[in-house]
Amino acid sequence: MLAVVTAAAPGVPAPSGAAAAPAFDPRPARAALERLLDSRAAQFTLVPVEEADTGDYFSVSGEAGAIRVRGTSPATLLTGVGWYLERVAGVDIGWPGDSVGRLPDTLPAVSGTITRSAAVPHRYALNDTDEGYSGAYRDFASYRRDIDLMALHGVNEVFVPTGAEYPYYRALQGFGYDAAELRAWIPGPAHQAWWLLQNMSGFGGPVSERLIEARATLGGRIAGHLRALGMTPVLPGFFGTVPPDFAARNPGAVTVPQGKWVGFARPDWLDPTGPVFGELAAAYYRVQRHRFGDSDTFKMDLLHEGGTPGPVDVTRAAEAVQGALDAAHPGATWVMLGWQNNPSARLLDGVDRSRVLIVDGLSDRYEGLDREKQWGGAPYAFGAIANFGGHTSLGANTGVWTDRFHTWLTRPDSALRGIAWLPEGTGGNPAAFDLFTELAWEPGPVDRRAWFAGYAARRYGGADPHAAAAWEQLRLGPYSGASGTWSEPQDSLFTARPSLTAAKAARWSPSAMRYDARTVERALSELLKVAPALRTSDAYRYDVVDVARQALTNRGRVLLPRIKAAYEAKDLEGFRELVREWNADEELLGRLVASDRRFLLGPWLADARSWGADAEERDRLEYDARSILTTWADRGPSETGGLHDYANREWAGLVRDVYAPRWAAYFAGLDTALVQDTAPVAVDWFAREDAWAHGHQAYPTAPSGDPVALAGEVEAALALS
Repeated sequence: MLAVVTAAAPGVPAPSGAAAAPAFDPRPARAALERLLDSRAAQFTLVPVEEADTGDYFSVSGEAGAIRVRGTSPATLLTGVGWYLERVAGVDIGWPGDSVGRLPDTLPAVSGTITRSAAVPHRYALNDTDEGYSGAYRDFASYRRDIDLMALHGVNEVFVPTGAEYPYYRALQGFGYDAAELRAWIPGPAHQAWWLLQNMSGFGGPVSERLIEARATLGGRIAGHLRALGMTPVLPGFFGTVPPDFAARNPGAVTVPQGKWVGFARPDWLDPTGPVFGELAAAYYRVQRHRFGDSDTFKMDLLHEGGTPGPVDVTRAAEAVQGALDAAHPGATWVMLGWQNNPSARLLDGVDRSRVLIVDGLSDRYEGLDREKQWGGAPYAFGAIANFGGHTSLGANTGVWTDRFHTWLTRPDSALRGIAWLPEGTGGNPAAFDLFTELAWEPGPVDRRAWFAGYAARRYGGADPHAAAAWEQLRLGPYSGASGTWSEPQDSLFTARPSLTAAKAARWSPSAMRYDARTVERALSELLKVAPALRTSDAYRYDVVDVARQALTNRGRVLLPRIKAAYEAKDLEGFRELVREWNADEELLGRLVASDRRFLLGPWLADARSWGADAEERDRLEYDARSILTTWADRGPSETGGLHDYANREWAGLVRDVYAPRWAAYFAGLDTALVQDTAPVAVDWFAREDAWAHGHQAYPTAPSGDPVALAGEVEAALALS
């Protein structure tokens, strides 16, 4: 058991007489530490201290086997432990992949005392879309581990959309709607993020009352775990999303039709300046507080991605939305997403800027940004969307982060008050997560070359020249992204709809390589030379699959133009030989990703089915989970709206049964066209994909094959190309 140890903040004397009460209960941090480190957790003494005026801080000291961590919250204690593990013990707990198995039985001593203070008060995490693209059907243990990892990396504010349908469902039953109508209006869990953003409704439903209750229970547990660690659960606020016919059922209400969003009919917007808005908002917040507990931070975005104010005065509407929030939660902070043209100057003119936090989704994407001028001095967080749709692509704009964050923070008029980790799907790109979150705990600019060298030394639990060389190549390649156009790497052509001119899989992805592909090939060769003792770590086995996958994926961008040239030259034998290479690469890719559980489709689908009460509901939830990865939606939004393959990812199951057969069918059609000297027969790709999305084939939930041997096959295949 943890002995209660208390310390005053630096410069604050302890009261005389009896020992002061602990600043907070450190037991939730202890429990997290035991989950992460098992028996070695006992070698840490966790000391709660009061937060100083300068904000959160931690310090680490101690002898071998007796490490003392002081911190200003349970989460900050874990941040101190994380810093110790990386900087002293030389191991990594990443998201995903770890090397804690390399820890010695007795933890090493700390030389002197390590102290770090948070450079910014807000360390925010999770995009609105995270639940949909990271897995809407996970269990509490999965969410809890993610939260523990975020605490270990210094995060203190986390968006919690799980169960967000519950307050709408309960509150709206007092405004003219019956339960069945509302269950049909609420989308399936994988698609709910876009309903909360007022982009769509209904798809993947109807949802059952049992499912709504279960998700609310899970959301409450997630929020409770965050509070126990001293972290802020950021809950969805109410800004006016209502079902059809709301004005007809509620005298005095005025609603504004919101038109279409990539083919979906958007929900109506209830005018916040009208008399009914405040009543519905109050009901919403009452239900939410009762089920999820309290918070002082709420996330909501008015007029997201093309919403229209109609005749409503946006300034007055924003004032009313904040007023309703303040009535329910006095002094609460309104979190807004900095995205496209939002938040507008008109919106910000209607709010108390001191109680706003804009989490900027575009900090690393464009040049010439002046957020202080654009947002009138409103506090904001430096944010990055390192992937869209949860793509498996390796890389990020890390050079922009390390150059820009400290520059913006130290401007004379800086309103920068935080960082915001905003990938659309988490659970990949562990180096990017590690580096980005570290920005908030370094007193000055991060030396990127030195950082990647240090990362290589701890990632597999020991220094190795080949690991260092591999990560230097990855730094120079995928992690060298520059701003100006994109904030994510290119996606895979293997996952794209077949075409001889295919340049990307998702409609909004980069259309060309963003770095020299040879850097990844060299990184793979170096990783395969890492000392055998270090190859047993979970992190190494994940990375060797991920890097080999990326190296093989990049080859598709070389091979497809060659196939196109052979086809246009009517070189049948050359065309067939190149197609054989392409098909062989996809077959190898399918076997490679099947060797690591993080690249398996099976758990994703099994999790979805596990939430169903009967066969009909299990099938409906499985379609929700399958479609978000492939068609995304029905034919209109998928095809005309361009949503198909938005969340493409190179996972075992998808590669074998969606992507490879699609390309094989396409090339077979081109082959027939060459032989018969005719035009290729058109294929209804949506029909094929939709049939798979409605299917129920089970996929393995455990990996198969040796990841190192399979990565070696990739290296050999690349050498022959």
